[in-house]
Amino acid sequence: MFKKILIANRGEIACRIIRTARRMGIGTVAVFSDADREALHVEMADEAIRIGPPPAAQSYAAIGPLLDACKVTGTEAVHPGYGFLSEQAAFAQALIENGIAFIGPHPAAIEWMGDKIAAKKLAHSLGVASLPGFLDAIESLEEAQTVAQAVGYPVMIKASAGGGGRGLRIVEKPEDMPESFSGASSEASTAFGNGHVFLEKFIKNARHIEIQILGDKYGNLIHLGERECSIQRRHQKIIEEAPSSFVDAGIWRSMGEQAIALGRAAKYDSVGTVEFLMAPDGRFYFLEMNTRLQVEHPVTEFVTGIDIVEEMIRVAAGETLSIVQDDVHPEGFALECRILAEDPARNFLPSSGRLNLFRPPAEGREDDRTVRIDCGAREGDEISLHYDSLIAKVITHAPDRGQAIAAQRHALDRFVIEGVAHNLSFLDAVLGEEAFRAGKISTDWIAEKFPRSFAPPAPQGEAAEQLIAVAAFADHVLEERRRQISGRMVDADRRPLAFERMACIDEDRHEIEFEATQIGFAIRFLASGRNLICVSDWTPGKKVWQGRVDGVERAVKITPVLNDYLLSHGGFEAKVSILTRREVDLLVFLPKRKNGGGSSMLRCPMPALVKAVLVAEGQAVRAGEPLCIIEAMKMETALRAEADGTIAKIHVQSGDILAVDAVILDLV
Repeated sequence: MFKKILIANRGEIACRIIRTARRMGIGTVAVFSDADREALHVEMADEAIRIGPPPAAQSYAAIGPLLDACKVTGTEAVHPGYGFLSEQAAFAQALIENGIAFIGPHPAAIEWMGDKIAAKKLAHSLGVASLPGFLDAIESLEEAQTVAQAVGYPVMIKASAGGGGRGLRIVEKPEDMPESFSGASSEASTAFGNGHVFLEKFIKNARHIEIQILGDKYGNLIHLGERECSIQRRHQKIIEEAPSSFVDAGIWRSMGEQAIALGRAAKYDSVGTVEFLMAPDGRFYFLEMNTRLQVEHPVTEFVTGIDIVEEMIRVAAGETLSIVQDDVHPEGFALECRILAEDPARNFLPSSGRLNLFRPPAEGREDDRTVRIDCGAREGDEISLHYDSLIAKVITHAPDRGQAIAAQRHALDRFVIEGVAHNLSFLDAVLGEEAFRAGKISTDWIAEKFPRSFAPPAPQGEAAEQLIAVAAFADHVLEERRRQISGRMVDADRRPLAFERMACIDEDRHEIEFEATQIGFAIRFLASGRNLICVSDWTPGKKVWQGRVDGVERAVKITPVLNDYLLSHGGFEAKVSILTRREVDLLVFLPKRKNGGGSSMLRCPMPALVKAVLVAEGQAVRAGEPLCIIEAMKMETALRAEADGTIAKIHVQSGDILAVDAVILDLV
């Protein structure tokens, strides 16, 4: 077994690999760019070495500096994690030539399967079900238009050398092809150093199912069952689960056999993932093979009990697989949510900045439910615009899908992040949707349900009453604390706690009364006569109210702001005011804040790099026309005109790095 390995990555996956290596008694070396000098993975590793400036092309994706780091530290093996150089055959080959083991498949398998076109051709030759399309690189826009017409719209343009949603565009109609072809090729070139793309038929309302395979250097090859990754936004997975609620025993067997056949043909000798697209009628088609560890591997680890990273390390060290196919018996259900630094209110654009508060829920097992947190950040860290927006993963495991979802939602409700925009409430809202709970999902479901931005809805009915109860509890605790301040004037007419109050959520008002009881705190809704009992040890300053409301365990994020309480729970967010009747009567005299008029400036919606300015001063533009392309966290975004107008002045040029809300150009 290796004595020391280097992790050629950063963030949560570097931390996750370090944990397994430490448990195995293996020393670890972290690498870092200037942007990650104080990062968590640097602190966790036994050694750390700088490899370059923040841009990935000059650090984490640069072979030379990583080879130098291996030589300086005496590293015996390198784990690439995912992304960066994890699927670059040249990197694996360079390590081997320098006497360093690559913790992954042999270079030929990476080159063969990493090229999506070559993988498609191999699958086709083996009789593996494949999507209709063109099995060669598309060289020009004209060729793309011709092929798309023959295949039939809608079609999907995909990067030949990549994955993770980069370099991928769905083209619904011919007039969208020029921009989509150009954007896919450009993004692929930026992300993978290879702008080649290919084209295949796009299937609407399909499900994304993938098979985890595992092989050693002696020809042993097994699969660890399937994962479902249908909940995607912009072709990037955000929620994954194992097993799939849609895959039956017959499909499971057939998919597994085809995945193994593909792996055997490539003489696969590590962990890999064979991805399929499943049509609504149950037919499935080979998409691609990822020759690396997947972001969503923890759900498979939970249901199989196998540490996939450990198996990768043991196989790379020359050991045989510790299990055979008959040993694989998935148990229970696992669910993973990706916590991303992005702003749902701004069409999910990436967000960067400092984590002023970062408090994940506690890990552990309770009542057959287990919570695991994989993260690479901590409070005070800076989320950089140079890298992926993933900052943590919440993984839950339970005996069945319903319990795993409930455990996941409870964990999300206890996760506190402040300082950067995030998708916690969005994930919670998705898990609360009836269609998701029923398993009626597809890769199109997010785009159809949440086509652009997401604003957490205000609660209604019982959900509103539960949040009001928590706000009233907090108000009572704070009022009791204020009454204990020494030196206060005696208020002979002080009203009892049970005095009638009003709770306001926006324009929705509820008449309530509340009081302390021997068993907790009682709140009564006067209009409906409904009573709720709250029990909690919450004290002012705690960011999460945890306790029981009407006997049900609840976790509610709570922030007192002046006389109001900002609450978040279950995908809902609300500002709750607990007021006396006199205060409510006086509210009508407060001036209403008016929204300002629209801006004639195009502003940068996030910290980003200007890739291209597509217009010139004096040019007339139409609504919807692209004006500028920016890049942040490895994703390109086209900013478009909101209305017809003329470009008055351009304030930026290609290569500029912009702050959020920086003015890009003026329109008149």
